Amino acid sequence: MATIRKFEDLEIWQLARQLSQQVLFISKNTELKNDYRFKDQIKASSGSVMGNIAEGFERDGNLEFRQYLSIAKGSVGEVRSQCYRLFDSEYIAEEKMVELVTECEQISKRIANFISYLNKKDFKGNKFK
Repeated sequence: MATIRKFEDLEIWQLARQLSQQVLFISKNTELKNDYRFKDQIKASSGSVMGNIAEGFERDGNLEFRQYLSIAKGSVGEVRSQCYRLFDSEYIAEEKMVELVTECEQISKRIANFISYLNKKDFKGNKFK
């Protein structure tokens, strides 16, 4: 595994950013743009995924990082649920919903795998050196 020096190097953060970009596109280019409360909610939860990955990484502690990854995993679950609402509200087609739900499931699985990896490491973090 290559050395990760910044959170932008993390594949899970990159995938979370792509998901957030898709949500932003939908919020600007569908009737979701007029559903202010729902738009704000899904944008916030999709941004929370990448934000919590970044914040946890920057805290330089393994335990804190795992906690923030857990929060990010919860946020991606929230986005996944909201994708069904996007479809039910007729803001996106079923194919797009399936695509987004699948992406959310993949991100969630990768976060879970990364947490498992970190759980097996004795490294406590840079702030404990």
